[in-house]
Amino acid sequence: MNSASEIQSVKQRFGIIGNSPLLNHAIQVAMQASPTDMTVLITGESGSGKESFSKIIHSLSLRKHGKFIAINCGAIPEGTIDSELFGHEKGSFTGAHEARKGYFEVTDGGSIFLDEIGELPLGTQARLLRVLENGEFIKVGSSKVLKTNVRVITATNVNLLKAVEKGRFREDLYYRLNTVPIFVPPLRDRGEDVVLLFRKFTSDFSEKYHVKPIMLDREAQMLLMRYSFPGNIRQLKNLAEQISLLEENREVDSQTLSKYLPREQSQLPMTLQTMAGGKESSDYSERDLLYKVLFDMKRDMNELKKLVLDSYKANGLNTSIMQKHQSLFEDMETSFATKETPEPSSNYAVPLVLDPQKNNSGNSEDYQEDVIEDILHEEDDNSLSLEKKEKEMILRALRKHNNKRKYAASDLGISERTLYRKIKQYEIDQ
Repeated sequence: MNSASEIQSVKQRFGIIGNSPLLNHAIQVAMQASPTDMTVLITGESGSGKESFSKIIHSLSLRKHGKFIAINCGAIPEGTIDSELFGHEKGSFTGAHEARKGYFEVTDGGSIFLDEIGELPLGTQARLLRVLENGEFIKVGSSKVLKTNVRVITATNVNLLKAVEKGRFREDLYYRLNTVPIFVPPLRDRGEDVVLLFRKFTSDFSEKYHVKPIMLDREAQMLLMRYSFPGNIRQLKNLAEQISLLEENREVDSQTLSKYLPREQSQLPMTLQTMAGGKESSDYSERDLLYKVLFDMKRDMNELKKLVLDSYKANGLNTSIMQKHQSLFEDMETSFATKETPEPSSNYAVPLVLDPQKNNSGNSEDYQEDVIEDILHEEDDNSLSLEKKEKEMILRALRKHNNKRKYAASDLGISERTLYRKIKQYEIDQ
């Protein structure tokens, strides 16, 4: 077991601030795993500092004089990630004008850190499994088996077991990676570490911007510790910089601090919290919930259109159809006990019952076909509306960050690889 003084020495060396038991335990496990060649899986939320632990493991290992490369798997497009990791031969694909060494060949004798390992395509996962089991790999476009001696350290902010259940991650690879698990605690579980980190950041920014350091009173400190910090250390650092630059009064109370803290997810409307699903609500961002609302609305509208079509086929909107689609009419004053055709709510733009005899052409069959065709065309338009909005959001984010995909993806709350796929899907010119 590592002593408290050894753990403190590692913290000072790698600039880790905090004394929470969860943090100390994670550092202790990293120190114990370092001298071995075992594969390590570091888990934790985005922004919690997982990369620092990969550096600890490499620097305290027998490979410390070898190369260390950190790779963000989510930032590499799916079409090129095999080439990046394992290399390629000249002419193996369009644009491969010369042979290239991959990271596993370059870091032979050293360590490689694969962040966002859950973003790896299934084909690449199979290649990685072969490296871990046999130390072998094949370049893209080659048939020659090459050897490498690399220590693999991985990290993820997603639940890989759930990804395995959904078929997005290989089960054999998961257990091969999870030889030594290290959990990096989120900032909200580290107690007074939040205040220590805030004090460190504001001190750094006071030197950078030549201003007096920010001081928090006790109530402000308690508010800081109660806040959930979904963005973890990155969010806290941004908060410290904002206050250091914008706040004239250098002694900050809780009321002033609250103006700089974004709204908590718990302050969302109750309907959104309910959709998040109890304990699973932490897996949803506010953007995810709003998307869910939009898709649910679209689904209900499509069901309503099917109902209208059914009513035409049945020559009227009868009681059985109303009962079948009762959930759509909960906000309408409709009695299902009577057989009379219910009056549509004034809030609905789509009529629930249309009388084919009221058309001007005099041909009810032609009128019915025209109405059905209009409804189907409208459904097609609605199916494209969300894609149009998504494309607009991507274009706006790219313009905001001067076409830098890394920062645009972060602003949109998606991985860089997902953004790359969306750019290709929507044929966006950069």
